[in-house]
Amino acid sequence: MNAPLSRRTLLSGAVAATAATAATAALGLAPARAGVRRSQQRPPNILLFTVDDMGGEIPSCFGGPAGLTPTIDRLAGEGMTFRRAHVPVAICQPSRSAMLTGRYPHRNGAEGFEPIDDDVPILNDLLRPLNYLTGILGKVRHLTPVERFAWDLSVIPSQLGMGRNPEKYAQFAGDFFEQAKAAGRPFFLMANAEDPHRPFSGSAAEQEAFEGHLDTIATPSRVYTPDEAEVPGYLPDLPDIRKEMSQYLSSARRADDTLAAVLEALEAAESASNTIVIFMSDNGIPVPYAKANCYEHSTRTPLIIRCPELTDPGTDDDTHFVSTMDLFPTLCRAVGASVPDGLDGRDLTPLLEGGSQSGRNQINTVFHKSEGETRYEMRGLHDDRWSYIWNAWSDGVLEYRAENMIDLTWPAMLAAAATDPAVAARVDFYLHRVPEELYDLDHDPDALHNLAQDTRPEVVAELKARRRAMDAWMRATGDPIHDQYQQAVKP
Repeated sequence: MNAPLSRRTLLSGAVAATAATAATAALGLAPARAGVRRSQQRPPNILLFTVDDMGGEIPSCFGGPAGLTPTIDRLAGEGMTFRRAHVPVAICQPSRSAMLTGRYPHRNGAEGFEPIDDDVPILNDLLRPLNYLTGILGKVRHLTPVERFAWDLSVIPSQLGMGRNPEKYAQFAGDFFEQAKAAGRPFFLMANAEDPHRPFSGSAAEQEAFEGHLDTIATPSRVYTPDEAEVPGYLPDLPDIRKEMSQYLSSARRADDTLAAVLEALEAAESASNTIVIFMSDNGIPVPYAKANCYEHSTRTPLIIRCPELTDPGTDDDTHFVSTMDLFPTLCRAVGASVPDGLDGRDLTPLLEGGSQSGRNQINTVFHKSEGETRYEMRGLHDDRWSYIWNAWSDGVLEYRAENMIDLTWPAMLAAAATDPAVAARVDFYLHRVPEELYDLDHDPDALHNLAQDTRPEVVAELKARRRAMDAWMRATGDPIHDQYQQAVKP
């Protein structure tokens, strides 16, 4: 892995609006403002490529291992990279539902693995009246109700080498691009790589989970060894954790291979010049203290947008905090669709044009629950220095459980805790937490030292400021546990 970068260094590192059809108007939408600069005769295509569980710090162009992600790096050189981008919630289905509705989970109904509320507009609702051909590759059941999305092309993971075969992605994507071209229709393709989600490449878990399908899964173009891996600073450096991180990096490389294959199909269809390409991950690494939490590295996503005629190649935005919920109004504006009222996302067009936007100096994130029914309500607030988390569930008794605690990493931590007090403390804290956490990311980028009980006046002042900001945000978004926060914290 590259020499570790400081947080400061890392952070520095369209058609005109058209008249809505009656079907769109029936959704009760407001007219879109002037669109991005594009030919009125050629509505833009949209390729939304997502990877699963790729931390925001993993691609090489975001500070990760040199040479790990050549295709992601190349895309960054062709578009705009957002270095302070976050998903609103660090788990797959709620993250994707929030992105395609432009609303926080508690405002769209999909807090966990539930369907989106029927009265909440989704992106496909707005594209359908504009004659868009819509398709999804992988993760089909992670956007529900499936029938509401009404994809013209829907390809499940088993047709894609369990979502881990770049050649299969290219085949389906290429056919889809050609179909849209032959019909003279713009397209929206959501291509979802299953990598680098568990089970990781080369792991025993992969052998077990995909027995009978292993011959359909591609080998990554580069396979990493434990000696080549680096353990994140928020985890102890143990042999099994290093081993699992090497498998994770191999899976990340295969995700990059899949992106390369889909982009090659786009070029072959001669559609790249009129296609908005978006790359992002749905949440952070699936290990303790990352995915399914509200830490800064839980929700930071490697967001890249390449928008022909709009974004200047190789540009970075290392100033504004943005959310993947912002993609919803941005794409509405780009295609000339009407924009629903009541969104939490904000149009990114001014930033894509190289300008600035006020009110982007911090970001709020949430967590409700994973696949189980136990709720672990968390709320996060992050800015360029401070990270504040409220754990509504933490009572000293309830123990946290999530998918990020399977396979090698968590068992390695449990085993080491028997003899290492420092690891034992990390294990106990992860299981139980405390109601409030506050981290100075300038001095503690891995969020290891909770300052919520620090009595220094300057730290107390920062904590109080974040309590007030959290209280205001919860009130403004109608957070259902706002009253609980006020009673517990008294901001």
